[in-house]
Amino acid sequence: MSHAFFDPKPVTTWMQTHVAGFRGPIEIEKFATGQSNPTFKLNAPSGTYVLRRKPPGQLLKSAHAVDREFRVQRALADTDVPVARMHALCEDDAVIGSMFYIMDHVVGRSFVDPRLPDISASERTAIFNEMNRVLAAIHLVDLDATKLGDYGPQGNYYQRQIGRWTKQYRASETETIPDMDALIEWLEHNLPEDDGRVTLVHGDYRIDNLLFAPHQPDCVAVLDWELSTLGHPFADLAAVIMQWSLPPGEAGRGLAEVDRAPLGIPEDQAFIDAYCQRMGLPGIDRFGFYLAFAFFRMASILQGVKRRALDGNASNPEKALELGAYVPAFAKGGLQAAATV
Repeated sequence: MSHAFFDPKPVTTWMQTHVAGFRGPIEIEKFATGQSNPTFKLNAPSGTYVLRRKPPGQLLKSAHAVDREFRVQRALADTDVPVARMHALCEDDAVIGSMFYIMDHVVGRSFVDPRLPDISASERTAIFNEMNRVLAAIHLVDLDATKLGDYGPQGNYYQRQIGRWTKQYRASETETIPDMDALIEWLEHNLPEDDGRVTLVHGDYRIDNLLFAPHQPDCVAVLDWELSTLGHPFADLAAVIMQWSLPPGEAGRGLAEVDRAPLGIPEDQAFIDAYCQRMGLPGIDRFGFYLAFAFFRMASILQGVKRRALDGNASNPEKALELGAYVPAFAKGGLQAAATV
């Protein structure tokens, strides 16, 4: 097994002190996913673990906060939100050159394509229902009981997020995209009134960040909490609907033009209605704003991925450039959503 990723010896030594029951040595495998924070599988005599680290090199301030990922997943251990068991956080850069944490390796099915090929229509329906249930569970987490009340600023979520991601976008901009400039301007002038809703938000909620039990439609772990914070729940819901509007297949991972009914996949409105029912809401006004915001934020994130590739800091440079090429399409999608408001 290649040890080109990092030296296993200091990690083994550190885990012996900080991870209960751990016995080395370790073998390291890199997961293909985890564009932003490189993720590794550690095989050891005492079991299988996962290590997630900050990427090396110059990073945007506040990005790649693996310490926040660790904190939120540990806080969710006894809630209705399924998460991997957290073991330990290493804040000492001397061990492998950047901060990392160790968690359990969870065995489960990962679905990259939301069409869920190779399973029955009834199981698809059950999986999407479970995806809906878990999203509501995240938004219903008791912030006091989990001690997450200070996990992010409260109030004016969209104003803050639009400011933050506009700044990140400008910091990583590589060319002028007129649609993106227009979308930013529209969002700034069409902010909804703050309705006082503050919940835990995942920040990147989609089916490929969920692991499902090997033979049941139960979600066994929600992954990739890097963008989680306290915020407005409709942002997560809109991100799901945004993803589905993209082209199907490996790259888009969407459901555009897919005839969903025979596949047992809910239409957008049915998914929104089921979510509202779980959250005790009568419905959602001006959903197009939240959808436009979701497109804008993803465009900003992908621009950052592209910039890291060009600067030589990407975990998988070829894939990063591929993703970066989608920025104009997301900006256009955001303007189309805005036109529905």
